[in-house]
Amino acid sequence: MSNNTFNGFSKQTIKFYVNLSKNNDKAWFEKHRDEFDEFVLEPARFFVHDMGVRLKKLSPGIQADPRIDKSIFRIYRDIRFSKDKSPFKTNLGIFFWEGNGPKMERQGFYLHIEPRGIMIACGKHTFPKHVLAAYRESVVHPDHGKRLDGLIKKITKDNSYTVGGEHYKKVPRGFDPSHKNAGYLRHSGLYLLYNSPVPPEFFTPKFLEFCFKRWSEMFPVYQWLKEISENAKA
Repeated sequence: MSNNTFNGFSKQTIKFYVNLSKNNDKAWFEKHRDEFDEFVLEPARFFVHDMGVRLKKLSPGIQADPRIDKSIFRIYRDIRFSKDKSPFKTNLGIFFWEGNGPKMERQGFYLHIEPRGIMIACGKHTFPKHVLAAYRESVVHPDHGKRLDGLIKKITKDNSYTVGGEHYKKVPRGFDPSHKNAGYLRHSGLYLLYNSPVPPEFFTPKFLEFCFKRWSEMFPVYQWLKEISENAKA
């Protein structure tokens, strides 16, 4: 890194996670903490700063905070209720969100990095109860629902992007299971996903534009979600 700007991640970034997956214990991590700081945290912080500038052009309220547990997810796993007691995550997660309250209930932009590839996501992972109610009403609304379906079909038509967030097995009570948008009613969140092997751009400053291009293409659904979230009554 130089000049306090993002110059790309490195092969050592990937190598760190490969090795961590083989040595997922505290003793190994403490011995290699300097590698984590240099090859993971440092470029991640520059990425958050530089990408935040770009994303604010799409949506000025975006929060890009390069601290751990803010835009950069903690490496420590929550093992309290898990059978897997491995203490560390073997991936890097970065999140830019908008709005107040628990960030995972806010709409935002997410980047997931692991040795086998990357995932770029845009949308809302989990609807708060009052937003879920507004979302469902919007899905079946003749205008808002048609607009959402049109946006999703347009963005996913070449199979570069997929839709995530489906959770419920059945259409919720009170809604018509035969409605043309019934599939969206089974969602507990709504987001678009782009999955790829680690691209060559990952190792260069061009990775900023690589991610920004995909988030820009997914942004119309983000805007739709933002509108229904802002109009939802708590």
